[in-house]
Amino acid sequence: MSDLAKEAASMHKAASGLRTVGHHTAGPLADFKEQQHDLKALGALGALLGAKGEIERGMTTLSRLTGQLEEEWKAEAKLIGEVSDAFDLLDLLLTAQTRAKKG
Repeated sequence: MSDLAKEAASMHKAASGLRTVGHHTAGPLADFKEQQHDLKALGALGALLGAKGEIERGMTTLSRLTGQLEEEWKAEAKLIGEVSDAFDLLDLLLTAQTRAKKG
Protein backbone atom coordinates (compact mmCIF):
# COMPACT_ATOMS: atom_id res chain seq x y z
CA MET A 1 0.00 0.00 0.00
CA SER A 2 1.45 3.35 -1.00
CA ASP A 3 1.88 6.30 1.33
CA LEU A 4 -0.97 8.11 -0.43
CA ALA A 5 -3.28 5.15 0.06
CA LYS A 6 -2.33 4.93 3.74
CA GLU A 7 -2.92 8.66 4.16
CA ALA A 8 -6.27 8.41 2.35
CA ALA A 9 -7.37 5.53 4.57
CA SER A 10 -6.38 7.46 7.68
CA MET A 11 -8.24 10.55 6.52
CA HIS A 12 -11.31 8.49 5.64
CA LYS A 13 -11.31 7.01 9.15
CA ALA A 14 -11.01 10.49 10.69
CA ALA A 15 -13.85 11.82 8.54
CA SER A 16 -16.06 8.89 9.55
CA GLY A 17 -15.33 9.61 13.20
CA LEU A 18 -16.24 13.27 12.82
CA ARG A 19 -19.49 12.37 11.08
CA THR A 20 -20.63 10.29 14.07
CA VAL A 21 -19.95 12.92 16.74
CA GLY A 22 -23.51 14.23 16.48
CA HIS A 23 -24.88 10.78 17.30
CA HIS A 24 -22.93 10.78 20.55
CA THR A 25 -23.82 14.32 21.58
CA ALA A 26 -27.52 14.37 20.59
CA GLY A 27 -28.83 12.74 23.78
CA PRO A 28 -26.74 14.70 26.26
CA LEU A 29 -27.44 17.94 24.41
CA ALA A 30 -31.20 17.28 24.46
CA ASP A 31 -31.01 16.58 28.21
CA PHE A 32 -28.99 19.74 28.74
CA LYS A 33 -31.47 21.86 26.77
CA GLU A 34 -34.37 20.34 28.70
CA GLN A 35 -32.79 21.32 32.00
CA GLN A 36 -31.82 24.88 31.10
CA HIS A 37 -35.16 26.29 32.32
CA ASP A 38 -35.48 23.94 35.28
CA LEU A 39 -32.93 25.24 37.74
CA LYS A 40 -34.61 24.14 40.96
CA ALA A 41 -31.24 23.07 42.34
CA LEU A 42 -30.39 26.73 42.83
CA GLY A 43 -33.36 27.14 45.16
CA ALA A 44 -34.06 30.48 46.80
CA LEU A 45 -30.39 31.39 46.86
CA GLY A 46 -30.19 31.38 43.08
CA ALA A 47 -33.32 33.51 42.78
CA LEU A 48 -32.06 35.96 45.40
CA LEU A 49 -28.74 36.37 43.66
CA GLY A 50 -30.35 36.81 40.26
CA ALA A 51 -28.26 33.92 38.99
CA LYS A 52 -31.10 31.93 37.46
CA GLY A 53 -31.48 34.19 34.42
CA GLU A 54 -27.75 34.35 33.84
CA ILE A 55 -27.42 30.59 34.08
CA GLU A 56 -30.34 30.06 31.69
CA ARG A 57 -28.76 32.43 29.17
CA GLY A 58 -25.40 30.71 29.58
CA MET A 59 -26.95 27.29 29.04
CA THR A 60 -28.80 28.57 25.95
CA THR A 61 -25.53 29.94 24.59
CA LEU A 62 -23.73 26.65 25.26
CA SER A 63 -26.49 24.72 23.48
CA ARG A 64 -26.29 27.02 20.46
CA LEU A 65 -22.50 26.82 20.34
CA THR A 66 -22.62 23.03 20.55
CA GLY A 67 -24.95 22.96 17.54
CA GLN A 68 -22.60 25.25 15.62
CA LEU A 69 -19.64 23.08 16.56
CA GLU A 70 -21.41 19.99 15.25
CA GLU A 71 -22.06 21.78 11.95
CA GLU A 72 -18.38 22.71 11.77
CA TRP A 73 -17.39 19.09 12.41
CA LYS A 74 -19.69 17.96 9.59
CA ALA A 75 -18.05 20.45 7.23
CA GLU A 76 -14.59 19.29 8.32
CA ALA A 77 -15.59 15.65 7.79
CA LYS A 78 -16.81 16.47 4.29
CA LEU A 79 -13.57 18.26 3.42
CA ILE A 80 -11.40 15.49 4.87
CA GLY A 81 -13.44 12.93 2.91
CA GLU A 82 -12.93 14.89 -0.31
CA VAL A 83 -9.17 15.13 0.27
CA SER A 84 -9.10 11.39 1.03
CA ASP A 85 -10.92 10.69 -2.25
CA ALA A 86 -8.44 12.91 -4.11
CA PHE A 87 -5.52 10.99 -2.57
CA ASP A 88 -7.12 7.70 -3.62
CA LEU A 89 -7.52 8.96 -7.18
CA LEU A 90 -3.98 10.32 -7.29
CA ASP A 91 -2.66 7.00 -6.01
CA LEU A 92 -4.55 5.15 -8.76
CA LEU A 93 -3.25 7.53 -11.42
CA LEU A 94 0.34 7.21 -10.21
CA THR A 95 0.03 3.40 -10.12
CA ALA A 96 -1.39 3.37 -13.66
CA GLN A 97 1.40 5.66 -14.86
CA THR A 98 4.04 3.42 -13.31
CA ARG A 99 2.51 0.34 -14.95
CA ALA A 100 2.31 2.11 -18.32
CA LYS A 101 5.99 2.99 -18.14
CA LYS A 102 6.92 -0.61 -17.30
CA GLY A 103 4.70 -2.08 -20.00
